[in-house]
Amino acid sequence: MSEEAQWRWRRRVFLRSGLALPGLFLLQGAGRTNAQAQALPPTPSCADNGDLTPPQTAGPFYKPRSPNRGSLIEPGMKGTKMLVQGYVRSTRCESIPGALVDLWQADGAGGYDNAGYKLRGHQYTDRSGRYSFDTIVPGLYPGRTRHLHVRVQAPNSAILTTQLYFPGEPQNRRDRIFNEKLLLRIAQNRTPQVASFDFALDLG
Repeated sequence: MSEEAQWRWRRRVFLRSGLALPGLFLLQGAGRTNAQAQALPPTPSCADNGDLTPPQTAGPFYKPRSPNRGSLIEPGMKGTKMLVQGYVRSTRCESIPGALVDLWQADGAGGYDNAGYKLRGHQYTDRSGRYSFDTIVPGLYPGRTRHLHVRVQAPNSAILTTQLYFPGEPQNRRDRIFNEKLLLRIAQNRTPQVASFDFALDLG
């Protein structure tokens, strides 16, 4: 083989190997990307386990037309003060401003005010979907564990009626309708006590 023919042969081999390298690098890069993607944890859902907030019975003491207010505490009211707060969102993690949140509960001794509107009130979520009530820790109503009653309604949507529960209550295990998905989150070492719950609604 002449010197010129050898040079042409070596040039063809070099070009072929050079064309193959980018494809090899792409395959190796794709392999690393796939491995990284498999190692990353899945993005968590807005609602726990991707579930909607479960509905529950309203009970016998619901009253319509409760006052529009953020504090349910009245002068001389006995009981441990508590802040109940959280957000109303869709299952897509979208904040729902202007959602109605209506709360009613027992007093510190476990009784409900059926003559008036003591420890009853509603408000509308702000632009971030947040709600907040100043209230007291409810007492134990006979036959039930400690709980709060809530109705939540996004604008032009169906009403969710449910109940919220307190963690660590001995009666939780014996309550006939207790649902751990409706447990409040209680902040530690806060005065007054701060309890949080985020509602997840299906907007259709």
